[in-house]
Parts: sequence; structure tokens; C-alpha cells
Amino acid sequence: MSDAMPVLAAASRTVAPATYDCILLAGFGGPEGQDDVIPYLRNVTRGRGVPDERLEEVAHHYRHFGGISPINEQNRALKTALEGEVAERGLNLPVYWGNRFWAPYFTDALKELHADGHRRVLVLLTTAFSSYSGCRAYREDLASALSEAGLERELVLDKVRQYFDHPGFVKPNIDAVCGGLRALAADGNAAKPHVMFATHSIPSAAADASGPRETLPDGTPVPTWGGWYAAQQQAVAALVMDAVADEFPGVDWSLVYQSRSGDPSVPWLEPDINLAIEALPTDVSGLVISPLGFVSDHMEVAWDLDTEALETCEGRGLAAVRVPTVGVDPRFVAGLIDLVQERHVADGGQPLARASLTGIGPWQDVCPVDCCLGRAAKPTIASAEG
Repeated sequence: MSDAMPVLAAASRTVAPATYDCILLAGFGGPEGQDDVIPYLRNVTRGRGVPDERLEEVAHHYRHFGGISPINEQNRALKTALEGEVAERGLNLPVYWGNRFWAPYFTDALKELHADGHRRVLVLLTTAFSSYSGCRAYREDLASALSEAGLERELVLDKVRQYFDHPGFVKPNIDAVCGGLRALAADGNAAKPHVMFATHSIPSAAADASGPRETLPDGTPVPTWGGWYAAQQQAVAALVMDAVADEFPGVDWSLVYQSRSGDPSVPWLEPDINLAIEALPTDVSGLVISPLGFVSDHMEVAWDLDTEALETCEGRGLAAVRVPTVGVDPRFVAGLIDLVQERHVADGGQPLARASLTGIGPWQDVCPVDCCLGRAAKPTIASAEG
């Protein structure tokens, strides 16, 4: 998908700016010690009937790092950075933090911000792309947390749009890939480099259902293979490589997938990064791995890329550089608050313009009821239909 694709027909789901009381940073959560690992994995797999013996097979990724996922510490750092950006802009918006699967949980965060007197909350997801697991599941879990806390009639929860093509997300990724190619060149591996953009694999059926279901204004249909999830990432990867070409023209690239799990008979998005590395032509001189699908260097990056994928490269004698995620890059942090200021106005101020760099954005503020629907429908926040 190129950056020339028309804008998504979602104008009716662009919400008029309003005044909010606070920001909620919504994370996934992760264990912070060996004793946390199995309880955390039980939370993640609740309702699927996965026995502890199977969970222990997965737990070795966390055990390898002392039972600690880096994700919580990274979200603490992001919360601090967001607070600094909010203060610099003079916005009266305290930043709270809650997770889906580990403390601080959504329910506790909502109780805390409500006790502090806040009633209108703007949610920032730590995911950039559209999918069930990357957007709808957060909206479902926030609705469930509202109910569990008994605050459905007390709090309004809205969320900022998916920000895959916002300059604050894209530009740090451009610089990261350029940095990786420069590192290969400095080590004498620039003859024929390749760039792999890595993202989390999801079941093919969930990918095909990702995003809204309408066609584009010119009649372009909803993407089938991979749905909007894959299409968004293809569009951003192409944008990154167009920018990289100013310094490194003609570099081949691909979008690859990682971290698949579950029943091996269920189709998931492919190719797997390790198989893709093995299949690279023998004349490829070096590989840049960009974790485009992630906003921080959490466990899927630390294990699946820094451990497994780099070992695959080493096994075939291929020079490789894994470049950073956006993390707390000041441009990313500023971009997230730009997204807040698209929606939040106070004291007669004006909202910021909706910035986007691909032809399929800017994305929708609220989602139709069937958006990213891969399972039985549950109540959600930030739905166009209520």
C-alpha cells in the first residue's frame, strides 16, 4: 500500500474537541519478579483453559530476564516524559497509568483518578496500529474496568486515534533505520543491506477483521489479507524507506512477523522473521531489524528479536543491527501530546490540526461496533455507536 491511497471515509467518526480532566496511559502490563510470571500469564490467558504446565513453557522468556518484563519500567519512564511535556505546554492534565494484565490495573487507575476529582478522561494506548489486541481489547477492558469500579455513570472515557502515521511516531523510526544502515556501513556491511520491519503476528482471521469495514471514497475495498493492521504497517514501512532512500537508495525491505503463539493449525500472519532471515539471498551483506510494530523495547523485542532473531542471523553469518523502538524519544512524546491536543481544548483554545503522513490517515477518533471484531461483541469505550 502506498502513501497515495485516499483518506479513509471516517469523517463521521471524527469527534469534536472537548475539555478533559486528565490523561490515562493504557498499557499491557508485565511481571516484575519471578513470583509474578505465572500469575501474570494466567491473567493474559484467562478464559482459554491454558494449564500452568503450558504457561511454564512460555515463562522461560521471562525467567531468562529474572522474571522481569521491561515494559512496566518503560511505561513509568513514558509517564514521566508525558508529564514533562504536559507541564511544558501549560496543560492542566494529570497523567495516570493503568494496565490490562498487571498492576497498576485499569480498575485501580480509574478509582484513583476518580477519587482525585476527575470525570473526563482521555486515554493514550501504548499501541500504534489497529487490531483486536492492539485497540479493541483495550476498549473492552476499559469498559469492564468502569463496570467493576462502579463508575460507568461517573466517568467519561475517550481515546486518541491510532497514531501509526503521526510524525511523532514515524520520524523516530526513520532515524532509527538510517542509524542501523549507517552502523552496517561503518562495519563494512553496506554492499547489499536489507531492512526487516518486525511486528507482532496475529491470527489471520483477526487481521482480516482489523479496522472498519467500509471501502475508501474511490471504491478501494477494505484490505483482505492482513486487513488494516497489515496495510497500516506496510504504508508506514514504505514511508520510512522512501525517506531512507535519500541517503541509502535502492535498499530492499520486507514486513515480517514474530511472536506467534497458540494452536499451530490456526493460520497467523507470515512470514515469521526467523524463516525470513533464513530465506534471504546469500548476497545480502547485512540486516537492519526495525521493531516497527512496537512502541517500546519490551519482552517481544528483548526475546524474539534480540535473542532469537539475532541468533538466527549469527547462525548464517549475517551481520545484523536491531534498531530502537520510539520509546521516550522526545518527538514521540510530543506527538502523543499533540494527539491529546487534537481532542482537548480549554479556556477558548483551538485544537491542533490532525497530522498524518500516509494516505490512509489520519485515523478515526471512535470506532464502529464491528471495528476489529474478532470475537463475540462486548461493551467498549470510544465507540461511534455509544
